[in-house]
Amino acid sequence: MKKSLAVISVVIAAFALSLPASAQYREDAPKSDVEAILDEAGSAQEPVVITLEQALEIALSENISVKVADMEIERTEYAKKGSYAALWPQIDASGAYQRTIKKQVMYMDFDMSSLGGMLGGGAGEGEGTELPEGTEIPDGAGSSTEDTSSSSGGGMEVGRWNTWSTGVSAAMPLVNAQLWQSLKISGMDVELAVEKARASRLDMVTQVKQAYYSVLLSKQAFDVYKQVYENAVRNYEETQKKYDAEKVSEMELIRSKTTVANAIPNVYNAESSVILALWQLKAVLGVDLEMNIDVTGALEDYGQQMFYDIHSHDGATLEDNTTMKQLAIQTEQLAEMVKMQKFANIPSLALAFNYSINAMTNDFKFSEYKWTPYSYVGLSLSIPIFAGGKRYNAIRQSENQYKQVQLQSLNTERQLKIAIRQHLTTMEMNMKSYYAAQDAVASAQKGYDIMEMSYQVGRGTLIELNDAQLALTQAQLAESQAIYNFLNAKAQLEQTLGQDFIVE
Repeated sequence: MKKSLAVISVVIAAFALSLPASAQYREDAPKSDVEAILDEAGSAQEPVVITLEQALEIALSENISVKVADMEIERTEYAKKGSYAALWPQIDASGAYQRTIKKQVMYMDFDMSSLGGMLGGGAGEGEGTELPEGTEIPDGAGSSTEDTSSSSGGGMEVGRWNTWSTGVSAAMPLVNAQLWQSLKISGMDVELAVEKARASRLDMVTQVKQAYYSVLLSKQAFDVYKQVYENAVRNYEETQKKYDAEKVSEMELIRSKTTVANAIPNVYNAESSVILALWQLKAVLGVDLEMNIDVTGALEDYGQQMFYDIHSHDGATLEDNTTMKQLAIQTEQLAEMVKMQKFANIPSLALAFNYSINAMTNDFKFSEYKWTPYSYVGLSLSIPIFAGGKRYNAIRQSENQYKQVQLQSLNTERQLKIAIRQHLTTMEMNMKSYYAAQDAVASAQKGYDIMEMSYQVGRGTLIELNDAQLALTQAQLAESQAIYNFLNAKAQLEQTLGQDFIVE
């Protein structure tokens, strides 16, 4: 029996020595920029302690959602610049080659045989029509004409086998009210993207705060359960001495040893919660999960300012709320969209220019081609008259969407006001719970100290001491939970109000 007790004592002593080692944290937070912190955390032997402000700065630099939001702003700016290109001349070059498979046939209302006589085919000397000077008569022209006429049913084939063309065309709008209005709407797209990026940052700030507070809560729970374990070990050692002096029964010793054994899993679970909470924080920050990072501070540091935090949000408004700002931009966009649809009924004026050269040949002797130029410049006036009600229905559709967004804005504003009230109520409730828990912790600590002394002098039992320890543990955890719930509600309230945003 004594041998087994000695083994248990060795295990307990070894576990007790390992706890401080696993809970060692550096207290000197590096006061360097984000890159220096990340470089140090990637190679540090001990955890690099960061503050909440440093965590927010890291997240603003490394968080994936923030980077995507910034890229979306850049994309909409490109789209805006692309839409302004419609105001400039659109210049295009073209080139084409066409090979005739079967030529067109032209018909004339006169005797084709007279054409053969004009060319000299089958006519005697001095007969036929005299051709202009310089006109060449191909060999066998008369017979070929007759053959062509007969093969084409009395018509004459025209054109050549190869057709080449190339040119430059340009067009530019001069008066187009609908186009000008669409450019204005494109500019609002950039404003909406910027506000959405701000919403992503606000959401990221809230996530970082909640993850940071979760680490503090896990560490606080670890400290509580570690204290429970240390008290159990100390009581076990005291019981062991009494048992050796034959002042307590073996049942009392077994109960004391069981209390120690029951405290060990809670410590392990609390330590695991700290590790998981740190992983969650690093995931939100957007850094490597293997980086050696820890947080500074404790939940008690935030408990003293609860009263001031609540009253600092008196008269809170939705002026900076990102959801309301997005709806305001969308409402303005739809109002401009209604105007744009109405502008579709306004005439538009455009300028056009074209220059092209063409060549038609039967061979591929490019150096001998004769190129014929063709060009023009002109104005094009388009007057909308009738489109089957398309423009009218487009206006009605835009007006319907505009009214929908107005109703959505009204409903969203009501829901957000309710959310503000809920967050404030939660903060107030947890503030009261915190002050009540403070009194409970003080009473429970005093009760535990009394029972511990009573147990040492033999006036109390181990069961009464364990009950006092349980009451103290519950009060300490309730105190920490109240602070954590308060901070979470505060973070959500600040996100709803559009506050607490780090501006570079």
